Order: sequence, then structure tokens, then C-alpha cells
Amino acid sequence: MAKKKNLPPPQAQIESELKRWLKDNRITEVECLVPDFTGNARGKIVPATKYSHEWGTRLPEGIFVTTVTGDFPDSYYELVSPSDSDMYLRPDPDTRRMVPWATDPTAQIIHDCFTRDGRPHELAPRNVLRRVLSAYEALGLKPIIAPEVEFFLVQKNTDPDFPLQPPAGRSGRPETARQSYSIDAVNEFDPILDLMYDYAEAMELDVDTLIHESGAAQLEVNFEHADPMSRADQVFLFKRAMREAALRHGVYATFLAKPMEHEPGSAMHLHQSLVDAQGNNVFAGKKAGEHSQLFQHYLAGLQKYIPFAMPFFAPNVNSYRRLLLGEISPKNVEWGYDNRTCGLRVPVDSLENSRVESRFPGSDANPYLAVAATLACGLLGIRERLTPTEPMTDNAHDRGVTIPRSLHEALDGLRDCEPLKEVMGSRFVGAYSAVKEKEYETYFRVISSWEREFLLLNV
Repeated sequence: MAKKKNLPPPQAQIESELKRWLKDNRITEVECLVPDFTGNARGKIVPATKYSHEWGTRLPEGIFVTTVTGDFPDSYYELVSPSDSDMYLRPDPDTRRMVPWATDPTAQIIHDCFTRDGRPHELAPRNVLRRVLSAYEALGLKPIIAPEVEFFLVQKNTDPDFPLQPPAGRSGRPETARQSYSIDAVNEFDPILDLMYDYAEAMELDVDTLIHESGAAQLEVNFEHADPMSRADQVFLFKRAMREAALRHGVYATFLAKPMEHEPGSAMHLHQSLVDAQGNNVFAGKKAGEHSQLFQHYLAGLQKYIPFAMPFFAPNVNSYRRLLLGEISPKNVEWGYDNRTCGLRVPVDSLENSRVESRFPGSDANPYLAVAATLACGLLGIRERLTPTEPMTDNAHDRGVTIPRSLHEALDGLRDCEPLKEVMGSRFVGAYSAVKEKEYETYFRVISSWEREFLLLNV
């Protein structure tokens, strides 16, 4: 009888492989990254020797209940543990990458957050997405996601009282006309985009295509389709890389949903489908042009629950400027085949590529939470065996606005949606809502220049 080998436990093996990677790449520092509610990177920079010795680090759980302005909700101590304790961070080795803009060899690794007793921390956005994916796994299904991320290049702006302006390209002139899909307009920013591609290659990001969108210096990057966690990770890392590439050339890259008054907004469209254990697309019907009953349930779930999930797709006060004022941004939950006026567009494609595109998330959305929320809506449709409306064949905007018109209104809807809270986690939804309510309150305190200009002496 053959003698069994003493194999190391999986965690020990992962640690050993990651330490070897750090050594082989002569890493001197490790950026321990944790995506917060906004989608920004929180964490610590640790010397590689110390990191290898301690294997991870800790962070206060309060980073998840901090607003974008650095404030805390009034209910802070009701949202965190009574002791306001630390979270224990553990690296996801699949996210290890070099930091291509660093002077010395530096690694960036996304970390997962755990409680002291080893449970996934309920407030961490990656854990929220993982919670939703586990619900699909219980059904024998695996979601597939392909994000499309729009953004603007703008002149450096150090005074927030001045409006943003498009930057000058290689010609020395800023754009003044709509340049949708223009190759030459993209080439105006070749130095920035070449550096972006260098960073993306060094970071092993699956950037598929790049196009010029309709706004002045507005661009869009598409990612190859894959599992949701990897896509959210890549959008998270891409934003860091794109901002850095732009800064190296003296301009900003902004993912603000509506950065300029007379320009369109920026979206993060999500193409989504489901496959079974054998990898078959379960949205596909029996012949071309048909979709499965499960697809109908999923689509109907998006229609029913997206209005309640809007705080995850439009998470900032600025987000609703894109939705309400945009020329082709979604105003309601109508769906249609290859109909870009619909918030839910079903591309005309082969059976194996059957999917639905959600056009609701803005580029300012946290990718983990936007993906988790849209999958949660579809999951509820499957559970409830819902039926969608008839597809729209004309302009869906004629049906009017049926989604929330402000962050305040959206949060009211989320607060009352028990099924969505159950899928995404009641504690998380409560904390997220409290943070966003505090942000809205802080915004509402600011008196705008419009009010001073038109109301000061006229009312």
C-alpha cells in the first residue's frame, strides 16, 4: 500500500506560493488594498519582509462607515462592533500584481476582511458580492459579467468653484464637437492611452477594446467577460491605473457620472449571463432569437428590483444628473432587443452569447456593489418566477421616468425592500444606507453658486 504524502494545508500552500512570488519579483513593499463603499482603495503599505512574516495586516472596520468627505454617520457605533474593533486582512493571491508606476518593485494585493473569529466581515464589498455568488452556487449556476467603463479626461482642476474643461490633445486643441467612435479623436490622447495600456499589460488586466464616446475627451474601455469577482477586481484596479496614467501627463481621469454640464454622463454598463455546471448558457432558448424561461425570470427580477437597488448603481448625488439629464441614459426599467433607449438592452447575438446589458450603473459606482446588486435583482426574479413586460420596439424614454430621481428618494426605496436586504445582507445595507444618507445631508448643506446667482436678490 502506497504511503500517503503529508500535503500542506491549502492556506499554508497559498502563503508559501505568495511569499515565493514576492521573493522572485524582489518586492520591497506591498500595498494591502481593501475596496471601501465608494470603490476607493483603503489599506496599508507594508515592507515586504514584515508582510511575509505577519502574513496580512489589520484595519479598523470603521473604514466601511466613513463617508466620501471623511465624516461618520450619527449612528456610527450602531453600525460597527461595540468595541470599534479591527478587521483581519488576508490576501487573495489571484489579485497579486505589480505596481507599474512605482519607483521600487512594489506589489498590490487585494485583501479580504474577516472578523476575529474568522468569519467574512459583513460590511466588506467583496464579501457582499461573494454572498450573492454563493446564492447562485446553491442553484448550480455561475454568473458571467463583462463591464464597459466610460470616463472623461479633463484639465487639472484645483479650484472646485471652476467648471471642468476638456484637455488639449496632441494637436494642442481641446475637442469642441461630438466625436463618437472617432479613431483620430482617440489618437489625440495616444501618449496617455499608450501608458494606460502599458500599465494594464503589466497588471494583467483583460482590457478588450477602447473607443471614443460622444463626450469631449470621453472614452470607454471594455473588459472581456469572466466571473464577476475578477471583473469587479479589474475595474477597481483599472481606475487606479487610469488615474495614474493621466496624472503622469498632467491631466485628470475622472469617473464622475456627470462631470460637465453640457456633456453626457459616464456609465458602467454590465453585460450579464448565467451558465450551468457544464458551462452552458442557461439564458439561451432552443433556437436563434429565443430565450429560456429562466432568462425571463431573471430579466423580470431586474425590472422589479432595480428601482430599489439604485443606490448601488447611482451612489452619489451627482449620479442622478446623468440619469435624468442624459440623452440616452435609462429613465425606466423597460427592456428591448438591441434598444439603447432601454435601461435593459438584450443584444441580438448567438445562443451561446445570450445576455442582458444593464445600462443603469454609472462609472462612479463601486464595481463590487453594482455587480452584486444587479445579480441580486436577477436572483430574486428567479426565486419569485417573475414574468417580464413585453419588449419595447420604439423609444423607451416616451414611457417617462420610473426610477428614483435623487439619492434621497433611492435610499427610501432601498430601506423598504426586504428581499433585496436579505440577499445582500441587512447589516451591510443598513451601514451603506447610513453612509449615503450622511453624504446627502452634507451635500444639501452646501449653498450653490446657482442659488447665489438667481435667488440672492430675486426672492
